[in-house]
Amino acid sequence: MLLVFVMATWGLNVIATKIIVTAFMPETITALRVFTAGICVFIILGFFKKVRLPSRKEFRYIFFACLFNVVCHHFFLSLGLLKTSATNGGLILGLGPLLTTIVAFFLLGTRITLIRLLGIIMGFMGVTFIVLFGNAGVSTVSSGDIYVFLAIFAQAFSFSLIKKCSETLDPRLMTGYMLVIGSVILFIISRFTEPNGLKEISHGSVSVWMIFFASAIIATALGHMIYNNAIGKVGVAESAIFINFNPFFALIGAVIFLDEQITASQIFGFIFILAGVLFGSGAFEEFLSQSKHKKNQLYLNKVKDLH
Repeated sequence: MLLVFVMATWGLNVIATKIIVTAFMPETITALRVFTAGICVFIILGFFKKVRLPSRKEFRYIFFACLFNVVCHHFFLSLGLLKTSATNGGLILGLGPLLTTIVAFFLLGTRITLIRLLGIIMGFMGVTFIVLFGNAGVSTVSSGDIYVFLAIFAQAFSFSLIKKCSETLDPRLMTGYMLVIGSVILFIISRFTEPNGLKEISHGSVSVWMIFFASAIIATALGHMIYNNAIGKVGVAESAIFINFNPFFALIGAVIFLDEQITASQIFGFIFILAGVLFGSGAFEEFLSQSKHKKNQLYLNKVKDLH
């Protein structure tokens, strides 16, 4: 249930991020949002006395995971949502489990079966529907869609690094280090790309700042803590299955809060991505395996009763 809660916050966070990066300079406000989230993580972990310095080996994993999970992911996501709809962004982010499966295959040696390969193909077909025909039926590729795709690919790559580091370091503590270090790097980048970014902050309304803190504390801080902890306990592919709920909540949020219109191509894309994730992430195979195990168990119980 906690992972479903995380997916709800992440799906709605697409809407929140869209509002925030539209109201402020995208890279500057993203750096501040991520830094706020990182500080919240350390406050929570400090209360439970879970804070410690990482070893050199752990720090290397933290640094590289932070480059992909925080710097690249949030950098591309903020730029992408500035140039595409929240609906498109949320649907493309739903491709995460498939990309995670592909990355896990190359880095962790996870086996890709024929069913998973079929799922990967279906997922990319869904994204093609959304990218080419999701913008009011216009057959063009938006630069915002490409940025969002790069954002989710960077995050998928980082999950394998998080899995490796979580063997010795609490994933929640790793999350805190990643967010703080990543936000500092993002802020340095923003000083070059957005010299007047800090001046624009004073123009924000109370409602936008409320969305900012909700995004930073609930979605980014608590969400990443819970999800990264799940990766350390149940594995990369298993945790990624729950990202199925992400595009659903993003779609609902875009319609309710942003009054965005959902096109037929976006619905087709959503169906293909959902089916692709179920097949490609191994969820369908796991379901078949559990069903077979239950049937065998029932058969053995009946045989015992007969004897």
